[in-house]
Amino acid sequence: MANHQRLTLPIGIQSFEKLRKGHYYVDKTPLIESMAKIGGYYFLSRPRRFGKSLLLDTLHCLFEGRKTLFEGLYLHDKWDWQTTYPVIRISFADGVVKSREELDAHIWHQLKVQREKLALPQPPAEIISGEFSSLIRQTHAHYGQRAVVLIDEYDKPILDNILEPERARELREGLKNLYSVLKDADPHLHLVLITGVSKFSKVSLFSGLNNLRDITLLPEYSTICGYTDDDIDTVFALELPGLDRETIRQWYNGYRWGGSEVTSVYNPFDVLLLLQNRQFGPYWFESATPTFLVDVLKRRGVFTPSLDRWETEYELLSQFDVDNISTDALLFQTGYLTIKQIKEPMLGYRQYTLGFPNHEVETSLNHALLPSLGVENGPRERRTLFKHLQQHDLAGLETHLKALYAGLPHDWYRNNPIAQYEGHYASVFYSHFAALGVQVTVEDASHHGKVDMTVDFGGHLYLFEFKVVEQLPEGKALEQIKTRGYADKYRACGKPIHLIGVEFSREKRQIVAFDVETA
Repeated sequence: MANHQRLTLPIGIQSFEKLRKGHYYVDKTPLIESMAKIGGYYFLSRPRRFGKSLLLDTLHCLFEGRKTLFEGLYLHDKWDWQTTYPVIRISFADGVVKSREELDAHIWHQLKVQREKLALPQPPAEIISGEFSSLIRQTHAHYGQRAVVLIDEYDKPILDNILEPERARELREGLKNLYSVLKDADPHLHLVLITGVSKFSKVSLFSGLNNLRDITLLPEYSTICGYTDDDIDTVFALELPGLDRETIRQWYNGYRWGGSEVTSVYNPFDVLLLLQNRQFGPYWFESATPTFLVDVLKRRGVFTPSLDRWETEYELLSQFDVDNISTDALLFQTGYLTIKQIKEPMLGYRQYTLGFPNHEVETSLNHALLPSLGVENGPRERRTLFKHLQQHDLAGLETHLKALYAGLPHDWYRNNPIAQYEGHYASVFYSHFAALGVQVTVEDASHHGKVDMTVDFGGHLYLFEFKVVEQLPEGKALEQIKTRGYADKYRACGKPIHLIGVEFSREKRQIVAFDVETA
């Protein structure tokens, strides 16, 4: 049901109590009911700025029995408010730790604050694992009710140091020392919820905690963080006039934790800033894109046209540890690719297709990757590309693209991690257009450099076919577009269609043919 009065947008608010006083709130209590009542051990991975901290605070207030905060929400008349549970809350969201000593000091401080908040009289233990264990047991004894443990951004100390493997390993061991306590504390715990961005293996961080239930990809929890279409249309109905609804969907919707049948969600950070600023922008991407992401993609020579049709398996999506981060896991867990499709061709064997969740991420990530492809002056090159497309100036487009390739540093070719030059050539071409924000469709992305690309912009369609030749142009690229009838499926759209055959010389490292024909 839509609000009948205009409330305040909850930008940056992670306190459930504060949010419930005069701010818009999307009710997530139907999704936490079962977890809260049954109890157990849960793990949830979501990208940054998706509302994980608010989720934990909602549970915190629920278990403390703060009934008035839940008035009007689903759980209000479905919860036993007479029974309360003591809550131990640990967070690694604030600050950056750079050593094991700093990490241990941070943990000691958190445990001390929790002991004081819970008014536990006994003196603390001498070691971290002993103190955490003692804190849980004493909490149970003192309150006569098993404790709830909520851990926020459990992996942040490791991620902040992921480019320094030795330091990251030290911090991982420090965190493992803390989390390992949870296994033997089971008799004293009602519920444990651990949240973070990445999913480190149980062996590396949760040794022995075999009953930890990973709800990250379970359909029933797919919308536990983020806003659905229905949320936007009801809760924020008063804020929508003046903004194009379909454009909001294209820019910010599309995150899926499950197959195409699960409901997709919007990043809350994006939506709230759009509603406040009244203009579209890459708010989430600009808020703190991890430098290690771009660095890893650069070192691994990722073929960028394949990003929107990335095929993988569950094992690779989960393969995240200091010494072994799969590209698939990195892109998926940080939120730059999302699940588009899940197939199970054989019982128990699932194949996943990943892709960009939305326009914001596709445009911004490709823009961020251009320098690693050798395109140093991205903004200037983008303005030039836009001008030629806007004017449908194909001769100018040819001149611009030749100048773009001529400006690529020769060192890049010597150190190119993509097989030969084909992959690099196609990556630069695709990422340059995608970074502009025009509608780009990659028909056939492969590491062999064949990338048929369609650009839909300004009422015109541009169909590109690419060929790599040794030295001299052969005219086969344009010929292939025509003989294979690539334009046929677009003829009914009523837009002018431009067929462009582009040939790139291995020897000259340059475009040697740019053949154009209007269909």
